[in-house]
Amino acid sequence: MSVVTNTTTIGAIEAPSRRNTELLMLAFAVAIPVFAYANVGLAKDGSLPAGMLGYGIGLSLLAGVAHLMMRKFAKYADPLMLPIATLLNGLGLVLIWRLDQEPSLGKAMAPNQLMWSTVGVALFLGVLLVLKDHRVLQRYTYISMVVALVLLILPMFFPGVNGAKIWITIPGVGSLQPGEFAKIIIAIFFAGYLMVKRDALALASRRFMGMYLPRGRDLGPILAIWALSLMILIFETDLGTSLLFFGLFVIMLYVATERTSWVVFGLTLSAAGAVGVAAFATHVQSRVNDWLNPLATKCVNGECGLVTETAQAMFSFGSGGLFGSGLGQGYSRFIGGIAPKSDYILATVGEELGLTGLMAIILLYGLLIERGIRTALAARDPFGKLLAIGLSGAFALQVFVVAGGVTGLIPLTGMTMPFLAQGGSSVIANWALVAILLRISDTARRPAPAPAPSPDAEMTQVVRT
Repeated sequence: MSVVTNTTTIGAIEAPSRRNTELLMLAFAVAIPVFAYANVGLAKDGSLPAGMLGYGIGLSLLAGVAHLMMRKFAKYADPLMLPIATLLNGLGLVLIWRLDQEPSLGKAMAPNQLMWSTVGVALFLGVLLVLKDHRVLQRYTYISMVVALVLLILPMFFPGVNGAKIWITIPGVGSLQPGEFAKIIIAIFFAGYLMVKRDALALASRRFMGMYLPRGRDLGPILAIWALSLMILIFETDLGTSLLFFGLFVIMLYVATERTSWVVFGLTLSAAGAVGVAAFATHVQSRVNDWLNPLATKCVNGECGLVTETAQAMFSFGSGGLFGSGLGQGYSRFIGGIAPKSDYILATVGEELGLTGLMAIILLYGLLIERGIRTALAARDPFGKLLAIGLSGAFALQVFVVAGGVTGLIPLTGMTMPFLAQGGSSVIANWALVAILLRISDTARRPAPAPAPSPDAEMTQVVRT
């Protein structure tokens, strides 16, 4: 009699990495901005721009290096986030360069924006290299709170620009906006804090009008955040950062506790604080008045009869129509100052690409946010879920606040459109934000290691001869 033993070990199922899909999407993400660059040159001068080849090679190198690093260090991460971020950043560079061709808008800013974009991609790669596991960030919950507070307070000690104190000046570097980095660090703090305190915050003492009211002692965190956001609004007259900061906490609080009462309390406190501060903050009053009366005239440096920037943006959207006037053939330069390259860059999109192009840009942002939320749903640990939803929520709030201000839905806040608008701090911080989301996505989609073989898993066949 001979015995033949066949042992079969069931390993982990290899999940598709989808890196080839990412590479294909990156090819489109590079080709579309290069095509747009050529369109601007043909519209302005009737010939292809001299820097088109260099721009295409530079954007291809940035995307290619990022893709290779993804293959090496984040093999299973979401395949669409990097192409979408690359496409938005590339289109932003084209739009800024297009506005640089207008002498009335001051010095060229596209070269600096390209440099900051390179720094942003470098930080993106650094995060992928250093942050092997996003759960490490949970150790720095309270340290991140201190760092975020320092970043938010720093601008108070620097001169204001256009009525708001949201920048700090670093010799040899220029102006930076700490609030852009603070949103990421605040999300880390909130994720770590709420993961520990969510059970206590979810408890309710009584039910009123179909809502569970939070207990008095649990109102402390949201009241503290409300007070801090009011301080930012009062001392820095920065409506945008205040809304982003408080809104982010309310979103994460709702996700952690599943209590709609927190959302109601948050919206009530936010509205009360904004109305109270607007009663005596002239900078906020001015923006609210421009929102309520966009066609009213104003006086600037002794010259009266000028229309507001909000009205000029409305004219740009109106003249763009459904399909736009074409890249390089709009008149958004009449908005004046550097606003067309920063706060009102969506007005250029609406005029030159029309409603169709504007909706395409908004859909790109929506898709990037959706992939972030999908990452939160797929995350295997509570901290990763809260951090992913916090980062996605911060990004979504910023897009809503900027797009809503430019289109006249809400008062303008002065924040920058992620990846699209001119601003070094914004593009660097948002590349870091995408990198953290990709790290969480890679951890969520990575197949679990194969279990060790056990005697129960062995199959023995006895063959009698």
